[in-house]
Amino acid sequence: MGLLGEGLTQVLIPAAALLGIGFALLQWFLVSRVRVFDGSGAENGFSENLIEGEEEGVDTLEVSIKVAEIQNAISVGATSFLFTQYKYLGIFMGMFGAIIFLFLGSVKGFSTKSEPCIYNKDNLCKPALANAVFSTIAFLLGALTSVLSGFLGMKIATYANARTTMEARKGVGRAFTIAFRSGSVMGFLLAANGLLVLYISINLFKLYYGDDWEGLYESITGYGLGGSSMALFGRVGGGIYTKAADVGADLVGKVERNIPEDDPRNPAVIADNVGDNVGDIAGMGSDLFGSYAESSCAALFVASISSFGINHDYVAMSYPLIVSSMGVVVCLITTLFATDLFEIKDVSEIEPSLKRQLLISTVLMTAGVAIVSFFALPSEFTLFNFGTDKVVKNWHLFFCVSIGLWAGLAIGYITEYYTSNAYSPVQDVADSCRTGAATNVIFGLALGYKSVIIPIFAIAIAIYVSFSLAAMYGIAVAALGMLSTIATGLAIDAYGPISDNAGGIAEMAGMSHKIRERTDALDAAGNTTAAIGKGFAIGSAALVSLALFSAFVSRAGIQAVDVLTPKVFIGLIAGAMLPYWFSAMTMKSVGSAALKMVEEVRRQFNSIPGLIEGRAKPDYANCVKISTDASLREMIPPGSLVILTPLITGTFFGVETLAGVLAGSLVSGVQVAISASNTGGAWDNAKKYIEAGASEHAKVLGPKGSDAHKAAVIGDTIGDPLKDTSGPSLNILIKLMAVESLVFAPFFATHGGLLFKLL
Repeated sequence: MGLLGEGLTQVLIPAAALLGIGFALLQWFLVSRVRVFDGSGAENGFSENLIEGEEEGVDTLEVSIKVAEIQNAISVGATSFLFTQYKYLGIFMGMFGAIIFLFLGSVKGFSTKSEPCIYNKDNLCKPALANAVFSTIAFLLGALTSVLSGFLGMKIATYANARTTMEARKGVGRAFTIAFRSGSVMGFLLAANGLLVLYISINLFKLYYGDDWEGLYESITGYGLGGSSMALFGRVGGGIYTKAADVGADLVGKVERNIPEDDPRNPAVIADNVGDNVGDIAGMGSDLFGSYAESSCAALFVASISSFGINHDYVAMSYPLIVSSMGVVVCLITTLFATDLFEIKDVSEIEPSLKRQLLISTVLMTAGVAIVSFFALPSEFTLFNFGTDKVVKNWHLFFCVSIGLWAGLAIGYITEYYTSNAYSPVQDVADSCRTGAATNVIFGLALGYKSVIIPIFAIAIAIYVSFSLAAMYGIAVAALGMLSTIATGLAIDAYGPISDNAGGIAEMAGMSHKIRERTDALDAAGNTTAAIGKGFAIGSAALVSLALFSAFVSRAGIQAVDVLTPKVFIGLIAGAMLPYWFSAMTMKSVGSAALKMVEEVRRQFNSIPGLIEGRAKPDYANCVKISTDASLREMIPPGSLVILTPLITGTFFGVETLAGVLAGSLVSGVQVAISASNTGGAWDNAKKYIEAGASEHAKVLGPKGSDAHKAAVIGDTIGDPLKDTSGPSLNILIKLMAVESLVFAPFFATHGGLLFKLL
């Protein structure tokens, strides 16, 4: 037994979750103190002068009213899109929940009799029907938590964007603090809600399952499935929405009409800003919640069939939840370094401050994991290792979690190196724009492929060390280690779209060039941190899906996955193809939606008299409608591909072929995802490098509207669907197929392989 008692564990986990929620609400309160004009002659009940503390004559009351109007339009657009999307997802949740119940219930013919346990044959476990019922409930809980995480993140982002713009009038440091506080609201709400709902679910399920921990933690895996299935549709739908608007706005506005980004004359500009929230905030929130839920479920399931579960050691069993609880506390301390302990005084300090957050949280978390491993785990115990028992010491698990944590940091920093315009890779891409868009595209693709090398080695080392020390449980907790600082990771990630929106609002409201420069600096740092967030998501997805793959192999009763057998090899090669099929679908979806958007923007410029001169207002609503309709229609085919593949493969071809599909999709999916995300991020920041003109080299390539700048804009628009739709969605593909296979493993093991049985 560990030194931590069961009673104390039962208190500490919910206490950490509630602390995270409380801290998020405090940050929200601090953001809300920045006032935005409400259109009634007072700002949120105060009738003070709005333009206190800013340069004389820069902004007027009229500009402040405009800021409030634009913020309202973005908020209404984002909320209405999400509500429409959630209506579709509600139907999907009901249908898929019914499939889970029917498939798992039919394993033993809907019998209500207790069965001998799978891993501990001497004991009796609850009937398969119970697994069907509770897996369905866990799926619905995971789905609802995922939806809630995305929605809350989007609400705070649309609440904070205008406030960041207002604070930019008083200095870049004030604007940075508001944007970062807002991001941390999302980070802490998501991490704390995920932990709290999982903790409550386990305790409620235990009332029925009692001593059957094997059945209890098997049914809990449905929680991860619910989280990831919502994330897939959120990511794909939001990604199509945002990129259709972005590509349409850029190609017609910047390239054809030579007007600035976020110019209010551009009809697609509101849709573009709405898209930042529904894609990069709501989609990213659901995505990382899915990773967190799955890594926790994988670790809990593997532990339940080891000595922790068999000996009913509640504290050791809760180790993944205690690690996440420590993560909330560590991230809370880390956030204070950005918002309270260090003040940003200059534009050049923004990016280092955000990178410092990653390093501080990783160092503090390493110490936290050491404490947790010593107090929560017995000094020696056994773990299930494909039919044998492996003897493990508590410091082994400390190394497993730590290597996942530090591998995440390495991936984050390598991603930053390849996507930030402070370093030579992106500057080389910008330089290639001198000779046109073709060379820009060639350099960008080469950068993306090269950026895969070190993250893959980092993941490979993490897998080798963690598996050698603690078998597949080691891999599961390594994934959890990478995600243990999720609150800080999400705060940094959400900061980007909030800053991007703030810049858009400043441009549309006609604020001064000086304020726009400040918001541009915030946005450029946000672009890099968004790429770091995607790197984290992809790296953790690789570890999570490997842990889930191991759990699936063990639950399906496969002794070994032999790639030389035809059944496995056909799965392997088909699985490796799936990320390409999925990317083709999502990119074509963005292309066809962008095509409609470009035509609509051109139509408005040509048919509305005085629009280009600024005398008439564009029809923003029509562009919002095009993005909404396209994304809701186009998200269904790629989503169906991912959801149906494990069901069809497992049912008709059996568990060995499905194991091959999972392995193939994991190996190729990670590579394609990293290269797509980094290529897109590099193209975006190469364009921003030219626009900012901060160095002599950049000034030679610019200014805005030059041939090199136009070539950079074309590269950026090609990269948009890569970095914000296909790339980030691929990590959900590999996780979702793995967790779905684990949930349906009892059915596939009993009834699967229909085609091979007939032959």
